[in-house]
Amino acid sequence: MASNATNLAVLFEDNHLIAVNKQPGDIVQGDKTGDLPLSEVVKLYLKDKYDKPGNVYLGVTHRLDRPTSGVVVFAKTSKALPRMNKLFAEKETDKTYWALVKNPPPESSATLTHWLVRNNKQNKSYAHKEEKPNSKKAILHYTLLKKLDNYYLLEISLETGRHHQIRAQLAAVGCPIKGDLKYGFDRSNPDASISLHARKLSFTHPVRNEEVSITAPPPRDPLWDACL
Repeated sequence: MASNATNLAVLFEDNHLIAVNKQPGDIVQGDKTGDLPLSEVVKLYLKDKYDKPGNVYLGVTHRLDRPTSGVVVFAKTSKALPRMNKLFAEKETDKTYWALVKNPPPESSATLTHWLVRNNKQNKSYAHKEEKPNSKKAILHYTLLKKLDNYYLLEISLETGRHHQIRAQLAAVGCPIKGDLKYGFDRSNPDASISLHARKLSFTHPVRNEEVSITAPPPRDPLWDACL
């Protein structure tokens, strides 16, 4: 179910930042679909909560793909926004993801390195074992956390942040994410989501200089529930 100002799942909030648990289907920032983006939903929430007159300031610091879920952080002040953007740009954030895949991974724990070529027309990235023209190096680390009846729960940490990186790299080793038709899974999830969840985000607070670690519960669903 898409987020709205009444069901918004706020995970963290202070004077400078607000982190929410993005639901599958939410778009973080406005796009050509014209659908109400999560950034506007958060603005409505803040306007109502603090009874703010006029426009509410909110800055987008990073994004998640529309069919995924999990932690998204927004900046509430113009002081925090450029500092958060810098943290993400310089890879000074720790991102942990959970993914449900049908096939067992090649090893229980490994580092995957590929060269990704992005096809903008298809909105898809292709993973190659060797460097190709216009490719970007992509590195992730995964660990098998749990074996379910029909699926495997992987925990993933990113060393690089490329377009559709986790989706493309896992598909390249025979482990497409549940529901991800674009990357080779055989059927879609009923709600058009994919079973990829931004589980945890850690960083140094851009103003207070303290360590912040935010964890998001996965969507309510029997399969995700079995992972907890």
